Amino acid sequence: MSRALGKGLLVAACLLAGAAAARAEDNDYPTEARADYVFGCMAANGQTREALQKCACSIDAIAALLPYDKYVQASTILSMRQGIGQRSNEFRSTKLFDDKVAELRRAQAEAEIRCYRASVN
Repeated sequence: MSRALGKGLLVAACLLAGAAAARAEDNDYPTEARADYVFGCMAANGQTREALQKCACSIDAIAALLPYDKYVQASTILSMRQGIGQRSNEFRSTKLFDDKVAELRRAQAEAEIRCYRASVN
């Protein structure tokens, strides 16, 4: 192997490793959380291969837009709002919680545009 070719391969390997590391930092959602989202999404949208692809695309888009800790916070707030009683009312009536849920809703809307509506054309 020529020295120039070997050097080029080394540079390419370093660039790929750097890109993979950058993606890993941007992609902090655990596999279990992604799988849970996809299972729920498929239950709501059909148990088809097309639904699997769109649901996987959707969680990937959400993960690209919203850090995992914010996703967990918003999901928890939405879950707590489902209940009854004083504690649930507090989750429904607090502006800070509304803002956290709105961030998730914006990410979900963007994911829908990217993953569901893009294939309609």
